[in-house]
Amino acid sequence: MRKRGFYAAILSGGSGERFWPLSTPEHPKQFLTVFGGKSLLRQSVDRLKGLVPPERILIVTAKSLARATYRELPEIPKSNILLEPCRRDTAAAVATACTAVERMGGEDAVVAVLTADQLMGDVGAFRRVLSVSADAAAKSEDIVTMGVKPAYPATGFGYIRVGRPCGDGVCRAERFVEKPDLATAKRYVRSGKYVWNAGMFVWKVSTLKGALAAHAPQLVGISPKDYGRLPKISFDYAVMEKARNVLVTSGDFGWDDVGTWTSAGRHLRQMGSGNAVLGDVTFLDCEGTVAVAEGAKVAALGVKDLVVVTTKDAVLVASKDRVQDLKKLLAAGVK
Repeated sequence: MRKRGFYAAILSGGSGERFWPLSTPEHPKQFLTVFGGKSLLRQSVDRLKGLVPPERILIVTAKSLARATYRELPEIPKSNILLEPCRRDTAAAVATACTAVERMGGEDAVVAVLTADQLMGDVGAFRRVLSVSADAAAKSEDIVTMGVKPAYPATGFGYIRVGRPCGDGVCRAERFVEKPDLATAKRYVRSGKYVWNAGMFVWKVSTLKGALAAHAPQLVGISPKDYGRLPKISFDYAVMEKARNVLVTSGDFGWDDVGTWTSAGRHLRQMGSGNAVLGDVTFLDCEGTVAVAEGAKVAALGVKDLVVVTTKDAVLVASKDRVQDLKKLLAAGVK
């Protein structure tokens, strides 16, 4: 059911370096179709059907991705696709979206800030949590963050400590914590007092403007034309770690930020012995290996815990416990 005055801003400016060689600067992660046949960006918009009409959905993306975004989302007005001339991280993207929503709907408009590179296994459950979050944001002067009930002790996500209940499905957020080591993550999960920080937020425009004025005044009222003078800073660091007026909702909706090829393996075809594949792949006596053949065929014999990805012009072979370092490999000169 559509909510009056409810907007959504989808952050889609990531470069997707951790999915090289399939992801490139011209065709980054959010445009990949390896997860269910639709791009992650397309899936992000489709989840909002019935809640937010296309004319109230905004996309914040890199100027270099304008044409690809127009093609992928023809129903979104071009004026709603906000083009960043350079990357300034998520704080600038969120503030830019806030300025645009205020112009469209005023200070009482409620906006959800979502990302274009996540998977949701249970869209219905996600929409229910989003609806609860929007109602809580509309009725208060609080920032609402959407957490995810942890399915396992993850070390690749930040966590939120959940405080006292203050409404149906809504609690006070006590604090944000960085990505923990395994022992700490296990303690968080056992306690039942922590949820994963999924980087999804809902607020009234007036609430966010107040938070920006208090914690990052240089971001109030900005638009892409201001990017040249802005620092590169994340929204968590600029606002969320300092704000005290934060509520948290949470749910179990099969969320995964699919941040590396290792995590992507959970969503590919399972072949037994911990192996996962996409494309023309043959395994013999292999364990725990992820193979994606978008170019040359992959044949693997007797290997364990590897990631192998082929495209028409590149091949990646990596240990699964090193795929988070792909950015270092690219920085070393790999194209």
